[in-house]
Amino acid sequence: MTGKRVLVIDDEDDIREVAQASLEIMAGLDVIVACSSQEGLKKAEVEQPDAILLDVMLPDMDGLTVFKHLQANPATRHIPVILLTAKVQMSDQRRFAELGVKAMIAKPFKPAKLAHQLLEVLGWNS
Repeated sequence: MTGKRVLVIDDEDDIREVAQASLEIMAGLDVIVACSSQEGLKKAEVEQPDAILLDVMLPDMDGLTVFKHLQANPATRHIPVILLTAKVQMSDQRRFAELGVKAMIAKPFKPAKLAHQLLEVLGWNS
């Protein structure tokens, strides 16, 4: 899988590093990282990634607010967003789906499975 770029927005260094390594090594994706909501919004607009892996629990602005900003911006609304979240109740899943979130990946995730999960939900594994 070459040429596809994913933006990982997470405030935890270890999560960003593990996600980046997993996606680059297991799937050959080009990974861009951002450690804050504001940095993520800027990089999404400038870098135009093919997908965004977005943490829900961010200190400066929560992931759902970031998602709403991405959806409100014509330059980023087309980018599929996958939420990284510890909130995996059915009610949360329904609410996220109604907002237009592409998918959710539960935290903590298994590094060996992250790339496969991402490729599957985006339909990039064919």
